[in-house]
Amino acid sequence: MSLPPIPVTVLTGFLGAGKTTLLNRILTEQHGRKIAVIENEFGEVGVDNQLVIQTDEEIFEMNNGCICCTVRGDLLRILGRLMKRKDRLDAILIETTGLANPAPVAQTFFTDPEMKEQFALDAIVTLVDAKHILLHLDDSPEAMKQIAFADVIILNKTDLVTPAELDALEKRLHTINAVAKIHRTQNADVRITNIMNVGGFNLDRAVEVDPQFLETEYPFEWAGAYELQPGPHEVAIGTHDHSGHDHDLSSEALAKEEHHHECAPGALRRTGRP
Repeated sequence: MSLPPIPVTVLTGFLGAGKTTLLNRILTEQHGRKIAVIENEFGEVGVDNQLVIQTDEEIFEMNNGCICCTVRGDLLRILGRLMKRKDRLDAILIETTGLANPAPVAQTFFTDPEMKEQFALDAIVTLVDAKHILLHLDDSPEAMKQIAFADVIILNKTDLVTPAELDALEKRLHTINAVAKIHRTQNADVRITNIMNVGGFNLDRAVEVDPQFLETEYPFEWAGAYELQPGPHEVAIGTHDHSGHDHDLSSEALAKEEHHHECAPGALRRTGRP
């Protein structure tokens, strides 16, 4: 009998909303769950280095059963490594960067057949900075999308605004997303049961927010620098003959290729989508 897919939570939120604080809570609390936390290293503040043993590996074991890993490469590659673990995970939490649209990460679990079989997107959770979010809503499409796609909204830093301001902000958020469950918090102090295994994601609603939701868009992209000789050069996307060099730079290959080398200035490197 096949096991049910592992639930996945996508955590997003604008810069400074409190994502890292929430991640550190999950990594240190004795919640009794084996959770893989995938942190995008391009966030504004990294997960506390003192919480993990420094090692060359990308995946760190926590003393409370959690696993922490940093997205230095491709999301599909890291999920593939997690699938090969003998000890089954209870859940996976993926943090996106503060300036990212969460849709490409969510798409991964619908457009990739293997991911669709092994994992189930449980919810998109968006942290909102109650003090500063109004400064970004009118001029940041990313902040709007983070709220629009949310199944759960964590309205954080509520101690920095008045009750009347909170009520007005909730009304504004509900005009963007009428169905998301809103939790008011300070210091991202929220029960894990309010953000994980909530069964909140609805594919039909995601397609309504973004009609192109099911069109493949990679959540993390490759970047590199080359020294080119003067003259015309052709850039081609797709599978090609790579007998004369070390890397196939097709999108499909980037999603599956295993990279073990360290990045040096001018070398091939992967980055998160800003």
